[in-house]
Amino acid sequence: MKKVCVVFGTRPEAIKMAPVVKELERSPWFMPRVVVTAQHREMLDQVLDLFSITPHHDLNIMRSEQTLFDITARALTGLGAVFASESPDAVLVHGDTSTTFAGSLAAYYLQIPVGHIEAGLRTRNKFSPFPEEMNRHLTGVLTDVHLAPTAGARANLLSEGIDPSRIYVTGNTVIDALLDTAARPFQFADPNLTRVDETDCRMLLVTTHRRENLGAPLAGVYRALKRILDRHPNTLVVFPVHKNPAVRRVVEDELGGRERVVLTEPLPYLEFVNLMKRASLVLTDSGGLQEEAPSLGKPVLVLRNTTERPEAVDAGTVRLVGTDEGAVFETADELLSDPVAYRRMAEAVNPYGDGRGARRSVRGLAHYLGLATAPDEFSPDQG
Repeated sequence: MKKVCVVFGTRPEAIKMAPVVKELERSPWFMPRVVVTAQHREMLDQVLDLFSITPHHDLNIMRSEQTLFDITARALTGLGAVFASESPDAVLVHGDTSTTFAGSLAAYYLQIPVGHIEAGLRTRNKFSPFPEEMNRHLTGVLTDVHLAPTAGARANLLSEGIDPSRIYVTGNTVIDALLDTAARPFQFADPNLTRVDETDCRMLLVTTHRRENLGAPLAGVYRALKRILDRHPNTLVVFPVHKNPAVRRVVEDELGGRERVVLTEPLPYLEFVNLMKRASLVLTDSGGLQEEAPSLGKPVLVLRNTTERPEAVDAGTVRLVGTDEGAVFETADELLSDPVAYRRMAEAVNPYGDGRGARRSVRGLAHYLGLATAPDEFSPDQG
């Protein structure tokens, strides 16, 4: 059996890699070794517990007020040492974090093949999202087997000269994790969330954290939320607030103490998925939520000026609204006021996955290594 180091460091990566780890464990070809940098600590641990994953190596690099320089240097050094000791046949990284880039670079230095899950997403603006866009580009240059979630992601890779024989269209593994989690029995423990669950009010689920949105852009979004609440008295906001102090300061200034606004700490994934199930509308600058929420029939307003996930815009499951107060207010107001416009988004076909992304990813890696036949290709038209 081939040894594969599966590398991740943040909660979003852990969610999307958990189905891959489980699929590797079931496969006849691979022995997975889970390596976490823990560039995020608490939120990562919640996901590891949820999916019953125990890392073989935990670098625990997170430090208070860490910078991108700190994260990248500690991850690169730590992962290099792990790969040298494990001598894996391949390294799997995911997405666009500093851990992703450091993992691919460490593997390259040791001449170990790199598999990149969620490969090929692009905005073509190196500062948006920052630093994620360049992490993806740089990882792509170092990657040997590209596990692209969509045909559009494959087209991006082909335009960059990637050999088509090294690209597999898999669907996004986050849908695997979402469907698994959403099917689990659950009740909220927090009384505030229990009350939200029991109310007849429409709920807006909000998340913000992007570096490029800090300061005035976020303030504009939060002012728009206040206007939405004033316009729609049967509506409330639930907002799990990111731990970044720069985010929290603006949230408290604009939304603290506001009626029909529930501010919470970042939620474990199981709770967050159940909030998504309850929500009427999701407003976010997250990348992953653009893929997840539509699988639950929830329209998404993307609080960014660019997206590396244009398939969702084309499919009609999300709208790119930016952070302008007027644009956020007007778009949310339309969806809350016009049932036809709302249904058009809620019932659009999610272009990102069917729950078999991990299976295709593992078989794609096995095929590249000469161990198996090629996987079927994901298409949203498969039904």
